Amino acid sequence: MSVLYDVDEPAGRSLNGCRVADQILKLVPNVEHFCTTLRCLKFWAKRRGVYSNVTGFLGGVNWALLVARVCQLYPNAVPSMLVSRFFRVYTMWRWPNPVMLCTIEEAELGFSVWDPRKNRRDKTHHMPIITPAYPCMNSSYNVSTSTLRVMVDQFQYGNTICEEVELNKAQWSALFEPYLFFESYRNYLQVDIVAANADDLLAWKGWVESRLRQLTLMIERDTYGKLQCHPYPHEYVDTSKPCAHCAFFMGLQRKPGEVVQEGQQFDIRGSVEEFKLSINMYMFWKPGMEICVSHIRRKQIPPYVFPEGYKRTRHPRLASQQRSSENGNEYQTGSGLKRKKDPESVDQDGPEKRQSISPQKQDSLSPEHLAPSSVRSGTGSNVEPVIPDKRVLNQEIAEGGDVSNSSVITSVTSEVGSCEDVGNESVAGSSEGNNGSVEGSNNPVSSQSDCCDADSQSLLENRHLDGNGAFQDRVHEELEVLNLSSLTDSIFWF
Repeated sequence: MSVLYDVDEPAGRSLNGCRVADQILKLVPNVEHFCTTLRCLKFWAKRRGVYSNVTGFLGGVNWALLVARVCQLYPNAVPSMLVSRFFRVYTMWRWPNPVMLCTIEEAELGFSVWDPRKNRRDKTHHMPIITPAYPCMNSSYNVSTSTLRVMVDQFQYGNTICEEVELNKAQWSALFEPYLFFESYRNYLQVDIVAANADDLLAWKGWVESRLRQLTLMIERDTYGKLQCHPYPHEYVDTSKPCAHCAFFMGLQRKPGEVVQEGQQFDIRGSVEEFKLSINMYMFWKPGMEICVSHIRRKQIPPYVFPEGYKRTRHPRLASQQRSSENGNEYQTGSGLKRKKDPESVDQDGPEKRQSISPQKQDSLSPEHLAPSSVRSGTGSNVEPVIPDKRVLNQEIAEGGDVSNSSVITSVTSEVGSCEDVGNESVAGSSEGNNGSVEGSNNPVSSQSDCCDADSQSLLENRHLDGNGAFQDRVHEELEVLNLSSLTDSIFWF
């Protein structure tokens, strides 16, 4: 602690990065088992889309602390057991109870430490994960109510898969299946980012991505928590556009269990305008840097976000659930009520609906969608979300014009409450970043993780973990197939 004498608070946070990494390695009972388990869970988090501190999920330091706590609880467990117990522990964890590797240390150096009894701001943290080195602080203060829900759902998903693996009903590969984000919601927000050239887009995109978490908080605030946002950290690029462009997406749904009136709508225009105003305060703004936020439905998702174009593939698990639901002759309505299907009714999900996925169908919007917002805003509960004409948006992006004026966000209906085909299945989104309160902590831990990754790789190749061969083979195979040299890299897989 002597290195903290006569330094200011920013310098103390920077020094705290390597000190936290050293403390984690000292507090775990078996470093080799810890590193192998951490590599596996980082890979899982990226596949399931919950590896991004900057957008409100968890970063490298957060995952290391969670894994270290499980290693303390099961000091003699091998990595396969630690992975299984990881999901079991955090599925049952009662947030916001903090995760701590040791008691919070008090000192007389004057640095503030995490203490909800004294600091009012600390009481608002939803998922506190406390660093072990003085000054102890919450490394996951970026987590919001919506992102916490997504991560808890993913923990439940992982726990279910691990239970099936223990019963020989599933393989380890099932744990690393990618998350089908664009099959999980009916309504989305599309954030288009354009700039004059690639260099400007890199800076502009980084600024917008760092503020996406604020849009989530604004929507939660303005809808009193009834509308939840799921920011997906992946960025998507439309290679057919001549200008520098990328897009982010956010899933929208009504809060599970929330009782709403039929036809109730959420007006988030004010939230979006406030978000765009904060984005346009960028100090290094240049001409050509524009942002457009638009509401789209699932069938209007642009084709470039899918690995195989606009032809989407149906997940086997989701398809089996749909078939079982159809056999039961029931379906889930937007209001949460189950109703019997009319045997003589025409299937609404027939070829006509599937054909609407094509880009040609996306462009054929009705004239009422092109009406000015002043005509459509009106009053009452019959206001539908205005969906911007994609042809206009594409033209303005190609011309480098002001696309921000072509976006109108109105009421998002209560249909966002139901997630078609996915239902209550655990789901969630990934991008690397650590913008938490322990600034400077990521780089040292990432460096340490690189060393640990090398040791873990040799450990996997030599298979020194007795009674754990099947798990090691599965992880080793996953990493070799995907050619991942380190799970700390910002590599995203759809």
